[in-house]
Amino acid sequence: VQLQACGGGLVQSGGSLRLSCAGSGGIFSDKTVGWYRQAPGNERDMVATMTGDGTTNYADSVKGRFTISRENAKDTTYLQMNRLKPEDTGVYYCRLDLNRAVKVWGQGTLVTVSS
Repeated sequence: VQLQACGGGLVQSGGSLRLSCAGSGGIFSDKTVGWYRQAPGNERDMVATMTGDGTTNYADSVKGRFTISRENAKDTTYLQMNRLKPEDTGVYYCRLDLNRAVKVWGQGTLVTVSS
């Protein structure tokens, strides 16, 4: 199982980006997917997750600005990021939870928000 993330880039504060993360093989279906962020010098933190039944969870810092979604038919999850702030800068990773023990990570995509 491999995940391919893309959509990062350089954006000014207040701007928007949409990240995508694609897998293959019809694996998304009922699995939890998520996006995580690692800022320079920091640990990797949860940004947003979505369970197989569509329940979402967001970090407080992104609530109201970011939206996670998924297209199971395409084995793809998205992260729409609006009103970006410099503190949103970091490498964004997608993750697919195959089960409680097995988590599959994408390779990361860099988001840089300039002030």
